[in-house]
Amino acid sequence: MGVRLPELVLHAKQIIRRRSAGKHQPSSCGHSPAVADVPKGHFAVYVGDENENKRFVVPISYLKNPLFQALLSQAEEEFGFDRPASGLMIPCTEDDFLHLSSRISHS
Repeated sequence: MGVRLPELVLHAKQIIRRRSAGKHQPSSCGHSPAVADVPKGHFAVYVGDENENKRFVVPISYLKNPLFQALLSQAEEEFGFDRPASGLMIPCTEDDFLHLSSRISHS
């Protein structure tokens, strides 16, 4: 099954819109999402697995980066996008995400 990047980006944008509109519920992974702590032009992602994860706030510009798009593809394969509004889950370790984030920031 091929992954279509425009669909991934569209899904990410839909989650961002729901959160910024305040139409979300506390996530199933134990986090209480707070729109107030996500600055305009950013969105929250959860890094790790469904049992243990950490929340990061990243710029929307990450959605255009091929490295981040590859993570979104992995997220779709591992977690699917048919989840309640619990945010984007990224299937990698915190250290790997920080390394990737650093690479994206410096590109």
